[in-house]
Amino acid sequence: QVQLVESGGGLVQAGDSLRLSCAASGRTFSNYGMGWFRQAPEKERDLIADISYSGGRTTYADSVKGRFTISRDNAKNTVYLQINSLKFEDTAVYYCAAARGPYSRLTTVNVGYWGQGTQVTVSS
Repeated sequence: QVQLVESGGGLVQAGDSLRLSCAASGRTFSNYGMGWFRQAPEKERDLIADISYSGGRTTYADSVKGRFTISRDNAKNTVYLQINSLKFEDTAVYYCAAARGPYSRLTTVNVGYWGQGTQVTVSS
């Protein structure tokens, strides 16, 4: 079992930067592909960034490429999402997620664990 707890969300202005954190506990964190989803009001939950268990590979959705950076610190059991140049359309609940099994990539169909979500609201 992997437990995930997000933090770092809040109310920010357009153009600001924010760093979300996801603290993991339970099974060996460093063995799991991780990532971030987001869900805007009345929209589906979308995978926006994922990172391999080693941290050597990262992938981003086109909508966030260039502004979002995912990283992880396996020594601290934490994955991060740095968000720069925030836009109104980035307003959403951001969810941390882990792949279903060790050494597998997090994808939309391979999610084993979810965090509770953290709200990011961008004022224009």
